[in-house]
Amino acid sequence: MGEVFGVNALLALSRGIDRVNLMIGRWVSWLVLLAVLISAGNAVIRKLFNSSSNAWLEVQWYLFGAIVLLGAAAALYRNEHVRVDLIYGAVSDRARLWIDLFGILFLLLPFALYAVWVTWPVFVQSWRINEHSSNAGGLVRWPAKLILPVGFAMLSLQGLSELVKRIAALRGLIALETKYSKPLQ
Repeated sequence: MGEVFGVNALLALSRGIDRVNLMIGRWVSWLVLLAVLISAGNAVIRKLFNSSSNAWLEVQWYLFGAIVLLGAAAALYRNEHVRVDLIYGAVSDRARLWIDLFGILFLLLPFALYAVWVTWPVFVQSWRINEHSSNAGGLVRWPAKLILPVGFAMLSLQGLSELVKRIAALRGLIALETKYSKPLQ
């Protein structure tokens, strides 16, 4: 009884992590449109008025960083992440669950947690000194540096959520889709 309660609590935590990361993923998807509009607007202003600002260029790469880092957890949830498919597509669903479990435990989580550990002090130092770009008209840097540990933390949480689901699926407690669309080549 206690074990089932524990698994149910972990699955509830997993669903909560999934909801948060999907909400962030939906929000971040709008940043793509914003980045395109800023890029197009900057190009038009540069061509029509022979004027530009480094701030507009920098905000584009800030947005790109946010899109990639904050959208990674939602991509993992949707099983739309990059993978090297040497054997994954040719094995059973159960074998895929084991491959995922191994990858999450020994590759994803150690890397993502290490990235949080390494990038947090970089952000703190940047924030402490209120670091600015060295480019004329450049932006403050700490918001872009904050995206690094936050993005990797969200990816770590999603990795934990996926780990819980894989273990529950291996124990027969939930059904989990392991198939994915192979990229066209």
